[in-house]
Amino acid sequence: MTRVLLTGFEPFAGSAVNPSWQAVSLVAAAPPPGTEVTAVRLACVFGTALEELAAAVRETDPDLVLCVGQAGGRHGIAVERVAINVDDARIPDNAGRQPIDEPVVEGGPAAYFVSLPVKACVAAVRQAGIPAAVSQTAGTFVCNHVFYGLAHLIATERPALRGGFVHLPYAPEQVVDGTEPALPAAMAADALRAIIGAALTTRTDLRIAEGATH
Repeated sequence: MTRVLLTGFEPFAGSAVNPSWQAVSLVAAAPPPGTEVTAVRLACVFGTALEELAAAVRETDPDLVLCVGQAGGRHGIAVERVAINVDDARIPDNAGRQPIDEPVVEGGPAAYFVSLPVKACVAAVRQAGIPAAVSQTAGTFVCNHVFYGLAHLIATERPALRGGFVHLPYAPEQVVDGTEPALPAAMAADALRAIIGAALTTRTDLRIAEGATH
């Protein structure tokens, strides 16, 4: 069995739910064949989330880590390409912390490219009938904080580990007026299963255009 660690976040910014935790919980309850999936909920708090992630990696000793977060306003699944070494919080986290222009890891590289085949992952999600795209930015809030922390952990302590980050749109119950894109939790879970499959079976990524003009 291939061990997979999925992380989602607790709700933040006054929301009652976080689609990332909804989706990873569904995947853990019905994992892809041949995988043993553990889902862990992270605090939406700078620093604390990295401590919880590191503890989960130690406890589960995974082959693959997929961290998942909420990106309200996005139209589909966003597979992140690069994590940057900066915390620049537009809003406070759940502990009231609001770092501005601070490094995630003091003295760490400016950025890390993800170790997953992002284009193959996006193709797999689309093949499942779910909108998806490669994303060139994970933001500068707690999601990027965790993404960079994971990448730094892989680079410095666990080079055989593969890991990445995926952003999900809002859940339907977060968009009661229909003014923002939303994706049901079951579809988000199916997308994550497709990404897990692609990540575990693809070593050389697809060479197709998935960039952005701005």
